[in-house]
Amino acid sequence: MSAGKLGISKTHAFFLAARPKTLPAALAPVLLGSACAFAAGGLKIIPALLAGLFALFSQIACNLANDRGDFIRGADKSDRAGFARATASGWLSPREVAAGTAVALALAGLCGSGLIFYGGWEMIIVGVLSALACLAYTAGPFPLAYHGLGDVFVVIFFGFVAVAFTCYVQTGTFPPYMWIVALACGLGADNILLINNIRDRETDERAGKRTTVVRFGEAWAKKLFKFNFAVMFLSPLVLRFGFGMEALTVLLPMILLPIPLGEILKKLREIKNPQEYNPLLAKVAGTLLLYAVAQSIGLAFS
Repeated sequence: MSAGKLGISKTHAFFLAARPKTLPAALAPVLLGSACAFAAGGLKIIPALLAGLFALFSQIACNLANDRGDFIRGADKSDRAGFARATASGWLSPREVAAGTAVALALAGLCGSGLIFYGGWEMIIVGVLSALACLAYTAGPFPLAYHGLGDVFVVIFFGFVAVAFTCYVQTGTFPPYMWIVALACGLGADNILLINNIRDRETDERAGKRTTVVRFGEAWAKKLFKFNFAVMFLSPLVLRFGFGMEALTVLLPMILLPIPLGEILKKLREIKNPQEYNPLLAKVAGTLLLYAVAQSIGLAFS
């Protein structure tokens, strides 16, 4: 059945399949990597923009591949509590979603190819590994998300890889303080995944999707969620006192603490219906983006 017959256009279906509420996870590390480059005295606008577009299209490709992969493996069914999925809802066929994934990856590759002029030929390796990891998240013989490796994937690629190489293509270096920023970003992105997986725990377990939440339980996942936020908001103190950044502006992200300590954790304790996690997921993603903006401003004036 076509998307039009279901009352939704294919364009809108692809927009929803791209999961726009998760895209801050792609933009935040590029913003932070560029701020690290600025602090190191090497901000360059063009490679920063190219890195941003590469990250954005890669994230869209990953989301599309995930939409198709979960449908094929039976993780997305009518009892799913999360946002409607394009393939499972019949808005798009698996072939159409696969084609959309290929287009998104091609656009990511096109933008990423420009980074070769700034980061050297090794950027090809980074791009290929990123694309393979994107596809391997829910596809292939060993889908990462189905073997409890989704959190590791997110911290590595949305934290260390994205922040580090965004900085590298602008400065040619990896400043030591950048790794603290990258860790904080990766853990913040992982919190988006954790909320998603806590919400889907029951349906994931029935489908054989062994996320860390399925493996270790919801209580453990909520503790990890709190730990991630704690490290994320303590990292400015490490930058200030561990790396000798004298300007107090580096502590700017800490003004956002009432959001996770109040709104988010309070809501996390109160939720009874899995569908209530959907607005919380958007709030966690928005918090990561606000954190990235605040930390970037803090680094710029450090």
